[in-house]
Amino acid sequence: MRALIQRVRNAEVKVDQQVTGRIGHGLVVLLGVGRRDTAADADYLAEKVAHLRVFEDDHGRFQRSVLDCGGAILVVSQFTLYASTRKGRRPSYEAAAPPAMARELYERFVAALRRAGLVVETGVFQAHMEVALLNYGPVTILCESPADLEES
Repeated sequence: MRALIQRVRNAEVKVDQQVTGRIGHGLVVLLGVGRRDTAADADYLAEKVAHLRVFEDDHGRFQRSVLDCGGAILVVSQFTLYASTRKGRRPSYEAAAPPAMARELYERFVAALRRAGLVVETGVFQAHMEVALLNYGPVTILCESPADLEES
């Protein structure tokens, strides 16, 4: 799994002009699921995101997680994180998980964040979405699960 994480002041996602998720201070997680991913990858990555220290302490150092600072998370599915541009000009998505598998692991990831005590908003899986956010920092980090790290 791949999570592109952005620290935000606020963010929202819309489907058909209707807001499906909105947060204030916290993280936006664009989540891609790969063919080799498992439930263990979803759990691992959710724990990593929940405890990732990307918020400043009183000394300006990244010492606080979204849990520590009472922030929320907006999770948006994004299979294009598995795009390969190695050949030609059209990205290949062969490494992305098929929709049924991706949905199951996406939902597991979201549930794991909620079990950790976080407020989690989402987009709509497989929908065309509009995502608006105010990146704060800017801070943008790519995290990968063990299945992806093995391929590197």
